[in-house]
Amino acid sequence: MPTVEVADLKDGDFLLDVREDDEWQAGHAAGALHIPMSDFVARYGELTEAAPQDARVNVICRSGGRSAQVTAYLVQQGIDAVNVIGGMQLWEASGKPVIRPSGDPGTVV
Repeated sequence: MPTVEVADLKDGDFLLDVREDDEWQAGHAAGALHIPMSDFVARYGELTEAAPQDARVNVICRSGGRSAQVTAYLVQQGIDAVNVIGGMQLWEASGKPVIRPSGDPGTVV
């Protein structure tokens, strides 16, 4: 399973958040694409349209379990994808910004 550390992500890296809607609403990384794991296969086209052709897809969830499953699926599809170790919990703990859809500060649930 290809992985990446939160600390190794740079501004502008493509981030796919696969958490559920309530988790996303509470707080997420700015600029992330949100496709819940429960809808992922049906909404796969949204990822292929949004992801830059030459960029890696960094997949994140709350702690790393769901994103690992989605990463494995993407790798099987021939997509350059990696699982973000520690997920949004480590993202927040590392001091990276977490926002609500309104742009106000958020939290990871």
